[in-house]
Formats: sequence, structure tokens, C-alpha cells
Amino acid sequence: MLNLGILISGRGSNMESILRSVKRKKIPIRPAVVISNKHDAEGLKIAGRLGVSVEIVESKGFTGSREEYDKKIMTVLSKYGVTPRNGLVCLAGFMRIISPEFVKKYKNRIINIHPALLPAFPGLDSQKQALEYGVKYSGCTVHFVDTGMDTGPIIIQAVVRIKENDTEESLSKRILKEEHRIYPEAVNLFARRKIKVSGRRTVIS
Repeated sequence: MLNLGILISGRGSNMESILRSVKRKKIPIRPAVVISNKHDAEGLKIAGRLGVSVEIVESKGFTGSREEYDKKIMTVLSKYGVTPRNGLVCLAGFMRIISPEFVKKYKNRIINIHPALLPAFPGLDSQKQALEYGVKYSGCTVHFVDTGMDTGPIIIQAVVRIKENDTEESLSKRILKEEHRIYPEAVNLFARRKIKVSGRRTVIS
């Protein structure tokens, strides 16, 4: 069985949706560790209540390079059996850019969820970008992490219609509901070895 490591920075609502799906035996994966770069992240308490080991690799005040920081993360992942051979790493509101070394070592083993229909509106404030651009539909995307900004192969997307009176907050809330649905689905597909990556495309079997 694969070992799951989840990286968070805050409340970890997507982390919680994944862990609760695992607890209900919907995903055949072992939740090995939740790692936060902030000691006061709310998600640490949630993970603890759900019986998952937690670790803090504090980024505030860290004076080394991004590569040096990520080596610390990879050391913790390996300690819990989340390896490039037998692990999956999920980014769940992890507010750091992953170094190329981390991405290469865990190639096609790191996935992320983004609150937009990629490749539209990558980066921060995606909901705000969508509203300002005037698009009629937005949504969310689960994708593999590569060395670009939200540019990795897409696994699953969910569409959310934008209403005339939507605010950034109201749109974010509806998108988040879809995130909680499709992120566990993507983890399940990966755990069951249903995803194959071919260039920029993923094939779901």
C-alpha cells in the first residue's frame, strides 16, 4: 500500500477531506504524515484528531535556500515511508513553491489542487482573476506538480458557474466545495494506479 504525505500551511480543509475519505476506506492508501511549514497551522490539530502523525518544518526565519528547506521536508517524508518509490505527496494549501530538486526526485508523485480551470488563472488570487476577467465559468483542477507555476499534467477538473452577483468570497466557497470532492477522487485514482502520464496528458483507466 502506498504511503501518503500531505503538506499544509493553514486550515487544511482539503487535507481533511482526503483523510476522512481514507478513514471511510474509500481510498486504499496509508496516511503516513502531515507536514506544516507553520507551527500554528489549524490543520495540524485536525490531522492529530484523525490519528495521523504530524511534523513541523518551520519556514519562518529559515535562512537557507529553497533547496535546503525542501531537503528537510524530503527527510521527514522518507522517515515516514513516503518515498519516490512508495509514496504520494499532496499539497493542500502549502504556501511555498516546490524546488526543482524536490519535483525531480518525486516525479509524478506530487499533486496539487488549484482553484481555477487551468491553464487559466494560475498563481495566486485565481478567483479574483476570474471575476475581473469576466469569465462565465471557473472551477478547480487537480494536477501533477512540475517545475512551472501550476503547469503540470491535469488529472481532474470540476466546473463552477459564475453568478452575476458573485464576490471573490462567494465564488471561492463554491469552488472549495468542488475541491473537497475531486481531490480525494484524484488520490483514489493514483492509489489504485489508474493514472498514466503521457507527455502533458494524463490517461485515466
